[in-house]
Amino acid sequence: MGNSDTKLNFRKAVIQLTTKTQPVEACDDVFWDQFWTDSDLTAQDIFALIPAAEIRAVREESPSNLATLCYKAVERLVLNADTSCACEKDRQIVLRCTRLLTRILPYIFEDPDWHGFFWSTVPRAGKSGNESDDESTRPLAESLLTAIADLLFCPGFTVESNHRTSVVTPLYHYILKASIDSCEFIWEAGVGFAQAPPLNHTHDSNRTELLKLLLTCFSEDMYQSPSDKHTINPWVSFFCSRENRHALPLFTSLLNVVCAYDPIGYGIPYNHLMFSDQRGALVELALQILIVSLEQELIDATNTNITNLSTNPETSSSDSNMKTPAEGCQATQVENLFVNYLSRIHREEDFNFILRGIGGLLNNPVLQTYLPNSCKKIQFHQELLVLFWKLCDLNKKFLFYVLKSSDVLEILVPILFFLNDARANQSRVGLVHIGVFILLLLSGERNFGVRLNKPYTVRVPMDISVFAGNHADLLIVVFHKMITSGHQRLQPLYDCLLTIIVNVSPYLKSLSMVGANKLLHLLEVFSNGWFLFSSPFNHHLVFFLLEVFNNIIQYQFDGNFNLVYSIIRKRSLFHQLANLSTDIISIQKALQKRSRSNNHAELNNPLNMTTSEGAFKTTPVQTGTLNASLKAMPGIDKLTEKSQVSEDGSTVLLENRQSEHSFQTGEAVSTSWRDDKSLNGNCDGKDNSVSCTSDWTPSPDWVLSWKSKLPLQTIMRLLQVLVPQVEKICIDKGLTDESEILKFLQHGTLVGLLPVPHPILIRRYQANEGTALWFRTYMWGVIYLRTVDPPVWYDTDVKLFEIQRV
Repeated sequence: MGNSDTKLNFRKAVIQLTTKTQPVEACDDVFWDQFWTDSDLTAQDIFALIPAAEIRAVREESPSNLATLCYKAVERLVLNADTSCACEKDRQIVLRCTRLLTRILPYIFEDPDWHGFFWSTVPRAGKSGNESDDESTRPLAESLLTAIADLLFCPGFTVESNHRTSVVTPLYHYILKASIDSCEFIWEAGVGFAQAPPLNHTHDSNRTELLKLLLTCFSEDMYQSPSDKHTINPWVSFFCSRENRHALPLFTSLLNVVCAYDPIGYGIPYNHLMFSDQRGALVELALQILIVSLEQELIDATNTNITNLSTNPETSSSDSNMKTPAEGCQATQVENLFVNYLSRIHREEDFNFILRGIGGLLNNPVLQTYLPNSCKKIQFHQELLVLFWKLCDLNKKFLFYVLKSSDVLEILVPILFFLNDARANQSRVGLVHIGVFILLLLSGERNFGVRLNKPYTVRVPMDISVFAGNHADLLIVVFHKMITSGHQRLQPLYDCLLTIIVNVSPYLKSLSMVGANKLLHLLEVFSNGWFLFSSPFNHHLVFFLLEVFNNIIQYQFDGNFNLVYSIIRKRSLFHQLANLSTDIISIQKALQKRSRSNNHAELNNPLNMTTSEGAFKTTPVQTGTLNASLKAMPGIDKLTEKSQVSEDGSTVLLENRQSEHSFQTGEAVSTSWRDDKSLNGNCDGKDNSVSCTSDWTPSPDWVLSWKSKLPLQTIMRLLQVLVPQVEKICIDKGLTDESEILKFLQHGTLVGLLPVPHPILIRRYQANEGTALWFRTYMWGVIYLRTVDPPVWYDTDVKLFEIQRV
């Protein structure tokens, strides 16, 4: 009954607010206190008792009352932060104000007329009257963010209290707040902090409530129309600046909580069904706050004087001079403390902690148990992939640490699992993209290709061909599966997939027969006449594959007898390419052949490929699934920059003109893709095909322009030398078993018989505005869809992406 009366009283207060036609004075504490005192309401209750329609009605009809409600709620948070939540009643008020603001803020953000409300100066926002004018007129947003940061390190509320005293006076709590060194209260042991605090579920729950409000503050980005020129998010800018005295301990706490999380625990079957996991909810929000904060990485290293990451409180102290909001945003263009701290992590023990933490969590969904569903499976692997991307992109020392051992394979295998599982599900296209982006980033480093030679022995549940080989074979088999039986919206990724294989190919010592056959099958499909002539860029895929074969033959011939044997068996493909007809009649016949074979099955398998693994066994799309649209993915030329590997192993960046010259002379393959959304992956929900353009037709001159540059010399020389030898052995010994031929090829050599080895060309990922926009829409789309309890942003007018029902 008590809870029912509480809900009824709160509902009456909401109705009073929505029906009042006259502004309610801010000094009317009796009215405003109804919203946060004497109410035992959960976040779900708040969301149910304050309908969206009523928030919008107050916003339109009584804007002053909505503004006062926000101001009063922030004021209570500030006052309680200043007194360090002196009693249990104050802590409950903080939670209720937090939940109330979490409910209201999205509806303020969705109205353009309210965008500047929180950044306007509000006199005496939680300040006493004897303070200076500068301090008493700070923007409401700054007061709110400062209060949240203080409350996240409030002894007895969100961290353990080290003070034991019977004195409970306002003066004592003001002194306590001023004396707190929050670096001593980091939430979890790990980077920069060795002491593991005791687990406290109440503190975790309170942290979760505050982080949810903080994430809601950051979500103003969702209500901005997407553009390549991204405006600075002032909420993130202020929170990650020196104005936040808790920036360092908070960054460390978020990172350590994520990397130290163990969803399995002691391994008791079904324990996640018997006990609530408050730490899991905290980890998810901590992860989301991290990736949102790190997304705004505008930083000028020449103007930063931050020391290496440590728990020195001086590094996180605020500046003595206050800045205006505009000045603050400008300042953070050269200093985002979260980005700085991340980029300055350098100790190997810290790298090991981070890598093992992220690797363990990424492998969690891959775990197999004898009892079905007996272990908890995390759902935030997409956010983990974004964090790993940021770590590798912003901290090159971490990237090199990841690649210097086989630990990188603990990241590779789950990524390939996600790619394979999501390949036919159009609602998970974003997951496929982020996985491919990470592999593209890793493939730009030599060590990644070397690590792929480790044998693949741990069998992950995937519907792929059974093989005995290494991790390079696994990579090729999964990529082949994505191309041959993936959703048609993955077609813009074909060039990225093949670029990854090209980058690692010079270092692959021994492909299995399965991996070799998959590469030859891709060449067979991409060299088909109808496919080559269907788009002005499809022939580039053939160039990629030929470059893979050339790299392996020139640099890893000795161990790759399986691939050499496959090339000999499929030698007709290379002869067909060399003798490709270029007359207009042959071109038209190839295209007509495609038209006649067009049928309904091609909607799911646009390349009309036959595979031996059978029908899709991936996660099906559930009817009514919500999906967030994505922005266009840039072309491969904007995603990568070309580097040439010199004789001493170092890489030299190539200018565009040099790489184009290499393409023309056939020494190496370059990709000069056009910036065409229909060809480079417009992922906004519209179907775009790599193999169809409406205003273009192939001509003989066009075919001749690239046919003459096909890098077939090395392969043709190999066939010229080896085919007669293999045929002679088969005739002389009457061989019908391919194992004998493989033995012959295994001990064969082409030293002095092949053309001079071409330089190794590596295409490394390079940051650009297009991928930054893609990551921003993808990240917020994931957060929007994953936040369902309560659904903070559901049914609000977001503009950064579109919500579609699959």
